[in-house]
Amino acid sequence: MSSRQFFVGANWKLNPCSRDEKKKLIDMLNNANFDKNTEVVVAPPTLYAIAVADLLRKDVKVAAQNCYIKASGAFTGETSPTQLTEAGIPYVILGHSERRTLFHETSSLVAQKTRAAIDAGLSVILCVGETLQERESGATDNVVKEQLGEVVKLVSSEEDWSKIVVAYEPVWAIGTGKVATSAQAQETQKATRAYLASALSPKIAESTRIIYGGSVNDKNCRELATQPDVDGFLVGGASLTPGFVNIVNANAS
Repeated sequence: MSSRQFFVGANWKLNPCSRDEKKKLIDMLNNANFDKNTEVVVAPPTLYAIAVADLLRKDVKVAAQNCYIKASGAFTGETSPTQLTEAGIPYVILGHSERRTLFHETSSLVAQKTRAAIDAGLSVILCVGETLQERESGATDNVVKEQLGEVVKLVSSEEDWSKIVVAYEPVWAIGTGKVATSAQAQETQKATRAYLASALSPKIAESTRIIYGGSVNDKNCRELATQPDVDGFLVGGASLTPGFVNIVNANAS
């Protein structure tokens, strides 16, 4: 049995669009009966982050969905990691496939953001994953190694890696309704842990939580949670539904 604490993150993306919807989501979370052994983190849009943190039960943490590499300056539209820390936001999602594909973020930039976030005192949900074409060509492990490798160049200490949760999110399974089988998720996440062991240390690899993201819902979460290298989930659309409670409790005995 792994000593790694199960982790479930809710990525609300650019939702909800009204204060009433936001209140309903917060009420759902505040009234839910969550497994006490699971760490729960919610990532609302930046505009809502402080309000959600103020209204949300204290055993559920809040994450930003992105941040920049600089603490301050002439960077219109960006979010400072230092400002997030000052606002009491403990986590940030970095490297999400939508940031990589829609906003052309490179693995090098994601690594710089990770370094900046940790230096500012944030914990990081670091996303990696392959496209369908890369999976079908057998390149999955190499793609994940390349994405993680840029981070490893800048972040190498055991203390720093204790602040990182790696989220494996196959791009082809995000928002498509397709989901990696439990065997596919386990295979890639086992290989990811092996890479961390060789690139950093076996101790870091063993202690780092590696979670799965990609069309996770309350129907497939329990089977995925049985895999030894699946330490939780990063949940998109399903985090906006009552079924999210069951996903949080997927690892409960």
